[in-house]
Amino acid sequence: MNFKLVINYSEGDSKEVTCAAADMVAFESHFDMSVARLEKEVRLSHLFFLAWNVEKRTKATELDFEAWLNTVESVTPAEPVKK
Repeated sequence: MNFKLVINYSEGDSKEVTCAAADMVAFESHFDMSVARLEKEVRLSHLFFLAWNVEKRTKATELDFEAWLNTVESVTPAEPVKK
């Protein structure tokens, strides 16, 4: 169960990232909450944490979570592909 997020940076650029199993496990450990509950109980901090964890895991950032937040304007779920 992978899903995509769009990170919009403060400088104006954006990036689509894919949350993988490692990111979801990190989320569950950090929030003590199943990712299955995200659809009904999503918070901005949940989306930001997942996006940051992808960036950290893929070595796109070396910043800790708080410092990374200062570089980001928003994180949103990517639009599903229309068939």
